[in-house]
Amino acid sequence: MSAPRNRSRLSLTGYLFFSHLLLLALALGATGLLWFTFLDREIDELYTERVLGIARMTATLPEIRTAFDSEDPARVIAPIAAGLTRSAEAQYIVVADLDGTRYSHVDPSLIGQKVSTPPGSVLDGQEWTGTEVGTQGRTTRAKVPVRDAAGPVVGYVSVGILESDIDEVSAGVVPAIASTVAAALALGAIGAFLISRRVRAKTHGLEPSEITALLEGREALLYAVREGVLGLDAANRLTLVNTPARAMLGLDTDCEGRSLAELGLSGRIHDVLSGADPGADGIVLAGSRVLVCNRMPVRVGGQDGGAVVTLRDRTELERLTGELDGARTLTRGLRAQSHEFANRIHTVAGMLELGANEEARSFLAELSAAHAEVSAEVTERVGDTALAALVLAKSAQATERGARLRLSPLTAVPGPLAHSLRADLLLVVGNLVDNALDSVTADDPDGWVELLVLAHRRSADGAPRDLVEVRVLDSGPGVDPALAEEIFSLGFTTKVAQDGGARGLGLALVHQACAGRGGEVTVDAPGDAGGSAFTAYLPLADGEALDHNEDAETGRR
Repeated sequence: MSAPRNRSRLSLTGYLFFSHLLLLALALGATGLLWFTFLDREIDELYTERVLGIARMTATLPEIRTAFDSEDPARVIAPIAAGLTRSAEAQYIVVADLDGTRYSHVDPSLIGQKVSTPPGSVLDGQEWTGTEVGTQGRTTRAKVPVRDAAGPVVGYVSVGILESDIDEVSAGVVPAIASTVAAALALGAIGAFLISRRVRAKTHGLEPSEITALLEGREALLYAVREGVLGLDAANRLTLVNTPARAMLGLDTDCEGRSLAELGLSGRIHDVLSGADPGADGIVLAGSRVLVCNRMPVRVGGQDGGAVVTLRDRTELERLTGELDGARTLTRGLRAQSHEFANRIHTVAGMLELGANEEARSFLAELSAAHAEVSAEVTERVGDTALAALVLAKSAQATERGARLRLSPLTAVPGPLAHSLRADLLLVVGNLVDNALDSVTADDPDGWVELLVLAHRRSADGAPRDLVEVRVLDSGPGVDPALAEEIFSLGFTTKVAQDGGARGLGLALVHQACAGRGGEVTVDAPGDAGGSAFTAYLPLADGEALDHNEDAETGRR
């Protein structure tokens, strides 16, 4: 159960909104400052160029240049400078000689007095621009030399504009910059709000702590369960595979993001996972495992969102089921024998009651001989106790069904068998005999099943191999030749999931047991009598050994 949300804290969308807004405000503030700095510099340069142009124009006026040669230069220069000051909107235009005596000034009382700032390099014939503090205050000014007709410097012109006036012009651009920044900030705030709303919709209103809790819960759910879980998108690409599913299907660690076609899965498994073979609780064979698959389609917003596949490993359950079936078979055989024994006891009791003692003694001798003969034949030919018990139980089961199970005279199995070989052999013999008994009709008095189990050496690809051959023949209707290969390759049934039995998996498990040892299982018709013949070869694994009949051949019927 998730923890309740802390409403006093800022939500994820709030964090995103204010974070975006703060970053945007800082970026726009820096941009506005740089913009103002650039414009301020441009205005300063513009006014500097302006005062320099006024000074150059004034210094080149013929009236100004020739006035320096007159007896009273100020009387000629002052009116001209005053007019230029008004027309050029300058703060002042001062014309002075080489000694710094003013011939013009915005304040007439200062005409004839010395200038308040040094002329600098202008007396050397060079122009000068800069900022100085004079009688009118702090000004941006330009100084240009005045030359006579011959070329020597005879004076200079100084033109200035108050810094305060320039600052007012610079301040005039601030509202425009501020309004532009404010508009951009407003648009950015709207965009940040929309992004936050979009993120909230995508995260379904969850906060970071809740997303973390969901992720941790998902990881725990997927990787703590024993069942395999796979996630597929609409294109059948793996989006999620937990560890059990990877182990069950034998997938690589980098399988996520790959399509089912790229994983090299068998045809049946691929069809079940992709949905080409629909159905609930479908059973498939994956290597040595028996898996139950469930594929559930996922709809997201009314569209195909892929599917979730769950896998349950029934390998151990199938093994235990096989052992239970063997026990049930033995129980049924014992029950049938008990029923038959009770009938015979009643027969003997009736004979004794009628005084037919000799007939009763003869009847009991015949029964004992028949039972001993069957048991002796099985134990003589089958040296492994477990396998012999299975054959006797199947024989009793066949008798109960009204059929006959006979042991081929070529049967020869030394014992005891290795544990793994015994398990595989019990599985193969049990399933093949069960299938044969199922195919023999109960109302056919001549129905029969023949079993051959033979340990021998068989040459394959030029190399002899020790193996156990199991051959089961029956008098049933046989197998459609068109299904001779498919009956083993399918490895799929729904009967186990539906009724809890093991029917439908038998031949697939037989095929799996043989293939796991490098052997094979085949089916064909035994001859003109009809029926079918299943032959399974189980090669011995390393470390397994038994006595065998050298180069023995099975009887072909």
